[in-house]
Amino acid sequence: MTDRRHTATLSRTFLATAIAACLLAGCGVIPGDSEGSGQTLTVMTFAPEGTKATNMPGMTGMAKAYERWVNAKGGINGRRLRVLTCNENNTPSGAADCARKAVNEKAVAVVGSYSQHGRAFMAPLEAEGIPFIGGYGVSSEEFQSVLSYPVNGGQPVLLAGAGHQLGRACSEVALVRPDTLAGDSMPILLNAGLKANKLAEASDIRAAEDSADFSAQAREALAGTTTNAAAGSKDKEKEKPKGCVTAVLGERTETFFDAFRRADAQNRKPQISSVLGSVSQSLVDRTGGKESPFEGAFLTSWYPVAGDPLWDPMRKVIADHAFGDDGVDPDDSGTQTTWIAYTVLNEVVKRFKPDENITARKVTRSLNQAEAVTTGGLTPDLSWRYQDMRAVAGFPRIVNGRVTFQVVQAGRLVAQAGEQTMDMTATLEQAPRAA
Repeated sequence: MTDRRHTATLSRTFLATAIAACLLAGCGVIPGDSEGSGQTLTVMTFAPEGTKATNMPGMTGMAKAYERWVNAKGGINGRRLRVLTCNENNTPSGAADCARKAVNEKAVAVVGSYSQHGRAFMAPLEAEGIPFIGGYGVSSEEFQSVLSYPVNGGQPVLLAGAGHQLGRACSEVALVRPDTLAGDSMPILLNAGLKANKLAEASDIRAAEDSADFSAQAREALAGTTTNAAAGSKDKEKEKPKGCVTAVLGERTETFFDAFRRADAQNRKPQISSVLGSVSQSLVDRTGGKESPFEGAFLTSWYPVAGDPLWDPMRKVIADHAFGDDGVDPDDSGTQTTWIAYTVLNEVVKRFKPDENITARKVTRSLNQAEAVTTGGLTPDLSWRYQDMRAVAGFPRIVNGRVTFQVVQAGRLVAQAGEQTMDMTATLEQAPRAA
């Protein structure tokens, strides 16, 4: 009798201990369970921060704000969202480390991230079948890998769009761009837009990505856009007498244009331009607003202008859940891209049954087969089926070639008068292979 009581007591003790250990380890039907509707979905967002070149803190900040917002509403279809962030440091090793962390943490997707080192981060993700949703679009692998699901046309459509914008206003163009692998494709893409408007190829001016002195490049750009302007005004180029300078240097774009203004001692003031990501509303505000040296600058973007009411839902999430994070700028294209990428993730997850276990491979299958995803009008409806791929050499996974044309006017980025959104796909299909 005593032995039986003792055995029963030990059994109950062992059972209680086992249950406690199981709860701590994530067993049973608590969040993380593979059978219950309370599954926790782990995703990652990575971007460079605190580097000497381009930094994108708004992308990871927006991801964490989205996590807090969606979980405050009960998650996505009852599933709690767990967002991991990672600093890829603008290096191949940093990008690879972030991807391996996503693998180790069993992320079902990498969402709304930035890295120019596509080879480094895509390989680990591909090995584990983890989809890359809504990257910034700065690496060619984002438009080549079958596991990449871009929400915009990335650098290719921005550069081709800039060529269209400048081709209609300029007699000649100089491009200042980083002397990197990602930068090497820029002249080809810009020239595709220029060629469509019967303008000669741009002067290609290279610069160190993290340089603090662009004096030499500024002088070269100025010389290359003023030599033919006077001659052009005597013939059929009368309507386009200006030389134009476009710089796509990320955070160093401001530094370049500072040097450019100093080099323009004769106050010739060629038309300046860039793309969203290198110039933003916050940069215009910081450099004087209406008095900013960027006043009148041309810009090409993927999205509607920052003041469009379509962005109001994102702005509310930032106001309520970014908790004073100054890095989360609603006018920043990185922040905007991350919002759209998480919108896609949200829509895809909602298509699973409430009690279905979601894995990275299932998310990939849904992205490959499901009907188009809507993003509230911020992009065209997005679909990545085989029939949605485009015949763009080097960038077959561009499914959204849309650009908008903007100008800095009275200190604000506004839609350029007389210009409508344009799809750059046909222009890029005619361009030589750039990646």
